[in-house]
Amino acid sequence: MDTLRFITCGSVDDGKSTLIGRLLYETKLIFEDQLEALKADSKKFGTQGERLDFALLVDGLQAEREQGITIDVAYRFFSTSKRRFIVADTPGHEQYTRNMATGASTADAAVLLIDGRKGVLAQTKRHSRIAAMFGVRHIALAVNKMDLVAWSQSRFEEIDAAYRQFAQDLEFSSITAIPLSALEGQNILEPAPATMPWYHGQSLLHWLETVPSAERQSTQPFTMPVQWVNRPNLDFRGFSGRIGSGSIRPGDRVRVSPSGVVSGVKEISVWGGPLPEADAGDSVTLVLEDEVDASRGDVIAAADQPVEVADQFEGEILWMSEHPMLPGRSYAGQIHSKSANVSITDIKHRLDINSGARLAAKALGLNEIATVNISFDRPVPYTAYRDNHRLGAFILIDKLTHETVCAGVIHFALRRAVNVHWQALEVTKPARAGLKQQQPRCLWFTGLSGSGKSTVANLLEKRLHADGRHTYILDGDNVRHGLNRDLGFTEADRVENIRRIGEVAKLLVDAGLIVIVSFISPYRAERQLARGLFESGEFVEIFVDTPLEECERRDVKGLYAKARRGELKNFTGIDSDYEAPEAPEIHLRTLEAKPEVCVERIVEWLRS
Repeated sequence: MDTLRFITCGSVDDGKSTLIGRLLYETKLIFEDQLEALKADSKKFGTQGERLDFALLVDGLQAEREQGITIDVAYRFFSTSKRRFIVADTPGHEQYTRNMATGASTADAAVLLIDGRKGVLAQTKRHSRIAAMFGVRHIALAVNKMDLVAWSQSRFEEIDAAYRQFAQDLEFSSITAIPLSALEGQNILEPAPATMPWYHGQSLLHWLETVPSAERQSTQPFTMPVQWVNRPNLDFRGFSGRIGSGSIRPGDRVRVSPSGVVSGVKEISVWGGPLPEADAGDSVTLVLEDEVDASRGDVIAAADQPVEVADQFEGEILWMSEHPMLPGRSYAGQIHSKSANVSITDIKHRLDINSGARLAAKALGLNEIATVNISFDRPVPYTAYRDNHRLGAFILIDKLTHETVCAGVIHFALRRAVNVHWQALEVTKPARAGLKQQQPRCLWFTGLSGSGKSTVANLLEKRLHADGRHTYILDGDNVRHGLNRDLGFTEADRVENIRRIGEVAKLLVDAGLIVIVSFISPYRAERQLARGLFESGEFVEIFVDTPLEECERRDVKGLYAKARRGELKNFTGIDSDYEAPEAPEIHLRTLEAKPEVCVERIVEWLRS
């Protein structure tokens, strides 16, 4: 029997949970003890007076019951004689949009609820665009609470027309408008000629039983991301994962990406023993005929239809954090089972959820949708999301807070990612360093303006130069006269400023130099990004710790005074935050030691 995965979505308090509860009740999938509990909960938490509050069947969190809203995604199973269903009840509140996106990412169809009194709202449009972004193609436009608008045909047709006008550019395969009342149970299982004689369409359940499910991945070429290299003993080595698309049999030829190695399938192993065939959705272990070097995140695919590999893409993202998205900032990325460091290099446009207009943007806020360029720090196997949802979707995670901040889909690889390759160079970093008889390092000074970074850095270079070391200083002010002269002091510009300097410092270290970087570099995320560019032991974070009051007292440029008067915006320490290092390699307190003493501490550390 076929299974349909669908979501209920829409604005807050449109009746999504009530609708699912009514479906469970009407399809007689509520046990007696559940019904008794529902009666008791309806008296305690319910909002429907003496009647059953069907929303309580789905809203299980205490906070949901107290507030009368859905917060988390609730999954429920039910079935009829024609089909099985897995429904995700998603929250309508704007604050919990990220949870709606979670439900949409695995759905075949969507029941979009609209309160007949309120019509099409902003959150209705946002949920529609998110559903379209994640490949939902069939929409049931459920105009709910028809009992509260006197079962009005004209109101129903007005909402239907307004939504279809809005959804013209969303590429839904079908939009079916259905008037109903979840609370009263009207037009849920069967049509309701007594209350809505003017409606001659199908009931909601009939739509659910007949709507086409998403194209099954079994019709596509075989792909399986490797989740685990299964090596229980010396006599067995297999690659475990869930088949993303297609089917596989022993003897089939496969190709491993990104390595490109070709082999044959020797055995399809599962707990109960070998299988003659496995299809999309099956979790299996593939034993190959040859010893193949593959690891977690690689993709095994049909040999004649391998997946592509690239490290730069155009994609569409939903930003899910209260902290803004800034181009250039590095995040932990996850695409199928592959992990990588990912940055959004450019925002091509932000989407206006109401009009669909493409707007320019330098940053993204909570729940905003945008088309962007994405850069991975290593080549990853992928497919376009429209071709394979599992291999074309990704998430981004903040490295410091571990919060999932973004969900996205891949449109295509950028041409430069395919055409530009690493040139093999015969003179290596160790060879260059050996010629200079030194260990190349990046000495990264960070601290407030006026803390003494440049003073100590300059003295340090003089000392290292006197010792015969090959050095170079990258000073914040000096670099802004050339390489970074196009950047301002907004948060986005500061991120890009440090990204560029990190890349330049990496090149200088690769040349065998000891590079001294003296920048405020106020954000931990960007300093962590810079650290990630270097090999272990090459990056030395030096925190020049000077109290703000002392920095202001030393303010020979008068910058703090201007910032205090409001004449200088985005000044670190005044109206822009400074995130002090949590575990720097070297911590210098300039109120306790003179610059010369600080230099000696650094030199001693480098010698140790």
